[in-house]
Amino acid sequence: MMFGLAITLNNKILGYGGYAMGLGIKILGPWELTADGDVLPLTGNRRIGLLTRLASSAGRVVTTDQLLTDVWGENRVATAPKQLHIVVSKLREFLAPRALDEVIVTAPGGYCLDVPPDHVDAHLFMRLVREARAGRARGEIVAADGLFRQALALWRGEALAGMSAEWAQIEATRLTEERLTALEDHVDLRMAAGDHHAVIPDLTVHIEAHPLRERPHAQLMLALYRAGRSSEALALYQETRRVMIQELGIEPSAELRRLQQAVLTRDPVLELTTPAQEATLGDSVAPAELPADTRAFTARDVELAWLDKALTTPEAGMPAIVAIGGPGGIGKSALAVHLAHAVADRYADGVLYIDLHGATDGLRPLSPLEALGRLLRSLGLDGSAVPTTVDEAAARYRSLTSARHVLLILDNALDTRQLRPLIPAGPGCAVVITSRQVLTAVDGASQLNLPELDPSESTALLARIAGPGRVHAEPEAAGRIVRLCGGLPLALRIAAARLAARPDWTLSYLADRLADATRRLDTLQHADLAVRASIAVSLQHLQEEPAGQDAVHLFALLGLLDTPTHTPAATTALADRPERTVADALDRLLDARLLESAGPGRYRMHDLVRLYAREQADDIVQENDRVAATHRALHHYLATARTASLLLDPTSPIVRDLRADQPGLRLDTPQEAIDWIELERDNLITVARQATGRTDDPVTVEGLAASLNRPFSHRGWLADLTEIHHHALRVAARTGDWAGQARGHNHLGLIHKNQGRFELAIEQFERALACWDRAGLPLRKAGALHNLGTTYGKLGRFDDALATQDEATAAATASGLRDYQAMILNGRAAVLIRMGRLDDAIEASLRSLEIWAEFDNPYGEGTATDTLADAYRRAGRLVEAEAGYRRAAHLHHKAGARALEAGTLWGLGDTLYDLGRQDEARQRWHQSARILCDVHLLTEEELEVLLAQDLPQAPDSVKHLSAGAR
Repeated sequence: MMFGLAITLNNKILGYGGYAMGLGIKILGPWELTADGDVLPLTGNRRIGLLTRLASSAGRVVTTDQLLTDVWGENRVATAPKQLHIVVSKLREFLAPRALDEVIVTAPGGYCLDVPPDHVDAHLFMRLVREARAGRARGEIVAADGLFRQALALWRGEALAGMSAEWAQIEATRLTEERLTALEDHVDLRMAAGDHHAVIPDLTVHIEAHPLRERPHAQLMLALYRAGRSSEALALYQETRRVMIQELGIEPSAELRRLQQAVLTRDPVLELTTPAQEATLGDSVAPAELPADTRAFTARDVELAWLDKALTTPEAGMPAIVAIGGPGGIGKSALAVHLAHAVADRYADGVLYIDLHGATDGLRPLSPLEALGRLLRSLGLDGSAVPTTVDEAAARYRSLTSARHVLLILDNALDTRQLRPLIPAGPGCAVVITSRQVLTAVDGASQLNLPELDPSESTALLARIAGPGRVHAEPEAAGRIVRLCGGLPLALRIAAARLAARPDWTLSYLADRLADATRRLDTLQHADLAVRASIAVSLQHLQEEPAGQDAVHLFALLGLLDTPTHTPAATTALADRPERTVADALDRLLDARLLESAGPGRYRMHDLVRLYAREQADDIVQENDRVAATHRALHHYLATARTASLLLDPTSPIVRDLRADQPGLRLDTPQEAIDWIELERDNLITVARQATGRTDDPVTVEGLAASLNRPFSHRGWLADLTEIHHHALRVAARTGDWAGQARGHNHLGLIHKNQGRFELAIEQFERALACWDRAGLPLRKAGALHNLGTTYGKLGRFDDALATQDEATAAATASGLRDYQAMILNGRAAVLIRMGRLDDAIEASLRSLEIWAEFDNPYGEGTATDTLADAYRRAGRLVEAEAGYRRAAHLHHKAGARALEAGTLWGLGDTLYDLGRQDEARQRWHQSARILCDVHLLTEEELEVLLAQDLPQAPDSVKHLSAGAR
């Protein structure tokens, strides 16, 4: 297509003086302006559009009117000519430091870009193609092959990518057609040289991208025939005919029909007439096959530095090898290409790139022989010189690379078996591998497991594609998008691309669409990018493995659980399969990067992968099996939580009476219970939340609430515990369970009391008492009455406190609950301390301890001992108080009651201070405050302020948690 006028210019223009500094313009892919190889940061749509329009006609004048029409559009304003002059001036100003003379020259009626056409990749491409065709016509096959390869290597993506102007679309269409024709001309040349085996995979990819072009179909049919694959050639014809009738409503051309008949009759005309060995292609070349780098590449500075160091410090006599691993969509390929661009100039013999299709939706992975064929051709071998067996091809490949300095990118590798023959031999070579598999079996490879992007990096990537202005205008919505994409670069790219394609969308609108879990994977697809397809590839490979079916089925079942992590024990309950079978399946899912390691014996599934797994569960698992599997997993957690709770507080009748349908984990000591609770904290909260939505199993959520009450209280996880009890209350209300509602209100009251919200605590305790009455179980009111009484004591309502505790004692005695009697006596002692009745308080505490001695309950004994120590300290019996606090701290630690341990240590510090042992006192205060920080009852800032005081006062959390009077 011609633009502007062809006008002979002065000698300065013809001499291309402005290009002494080596400016270059690339439009065969993402737009790029360079100077001596460095990318120049030109911005502004008008500036880029004008420079690109001039570059498309480099060396020729483009009229002012044509520029205004093409760059400003038909709706240009009256000031457009003035704007054109300003843009030209700004461009000249930007380019001046990079050129010796003016680059944009004013000519009669318009402007001209004063550059050699070869400095614009599109013009260089056209020249090389013309010369290649001329060389072929003269019979210079090897030279023509090299020119075709150089021309086609200039393409880095779609021509004029991202430019929407009408002229750019027309020019892009023209250039694309030129590229496809050149590619097909090159195939003809290679076929004539006997290269039919090698062109088959290239043509297969070509016709998948352009299914309605007849010429490559004919070429592939002929190549298959010459390769001895006549049946595949005929099947290709039938598929081509089907597509053309379906899409265009026409039969294939006469030429294609004649080719079919020739294949059917094995017409000799189809045989290769020129001996292949007379036209072997490809002398030694320095390939430059890297795909274009992406402008949206974000972060990864630490990883790039690590990879760079690994490439520069190989083992002696070995090529440097780095393997970048991670799940689909994590950005492995983008990182590898970005790295390769940064280090390519170190490798004098070129850069090889090959996509092994180990994770390409719809394409089978390349076999080692296919991959070796492509690499050998890139290194200059072609035709019949390419061996036809893996061993011979690998040997030839090692020979060709033994003395070269080549950088090799092996992208999307399937596994080690596919990779081993592709590792070059030369110590001057370097290999960058990307794969979803963990490739520890690749000898000498340094392994990098690529993590997700953190929130700030994710936001930066979103802004680069969608536009920083839009992200800055809606920071909260941007944060929601980032969270819902889970740090996965592919998901972020798709979300940003959708925003870029729809300027009318707000970020809030997209965030709302992503928030709908049932639509999230549908939303995260755009053009040829899709998160769902990326995940599906890994699952497809598992399905093709003989031993992969267990893993595929387990993958679907894991989608049923919302838990952040998965353990073999819980997964065994979920699957109802032997533990060894489940362990093997988990390992397979880990290898396929459908799961990630979350620590020893623990796995995590990305939120987007979980959504896909849930889709799979709906497709391949019957509904009753889904319900049963989820029930088993929830009851595994219920059973284990019950065991942990009883180890920490063996006297709880509610927990003792629980029954679960699964055995749960075996825990033998309080420390094992504490360790399990610590590890499973997030899972337990999630399980309680998920159980709330199930109408068939109200026992699970209430049982979890009862079982987790003591362990979570011990750790100071009161906000989490509040959520769990609210879940239990909702279920109890939904099912009309008044006893369950009573327990829920009582537990919530305790949380309010421990946080110093005494009026709210009283309200909850009173609700609990009313619910016990509605349930017809008045004797069960002992616990709520006790808690109400101690809360009255905190408020100074001593008469109400003692009267309520008398009621609690009567209920506990009538019910035969000795542990409740001990607990109530301890609460009474705390009230008596506040009243100043210290002898009575000491007597009540000692009676409480006598009863606790009947049980193996470090929590109950520790609480009573702590209260007794408070009474001793108030009475001035400091030595006895010190001993009591030390004993109580030991018991609390044994029971895993860290928050109570912190309160006791603070009381010990106060006592030591009163004894004149200030340094020891400060150590105990510091120990107490550190525990309070660990259980999130004190912030680091509050800790710093508190310990800076000469005589620190007990924090509110210590006062609220203490049964006594601190």
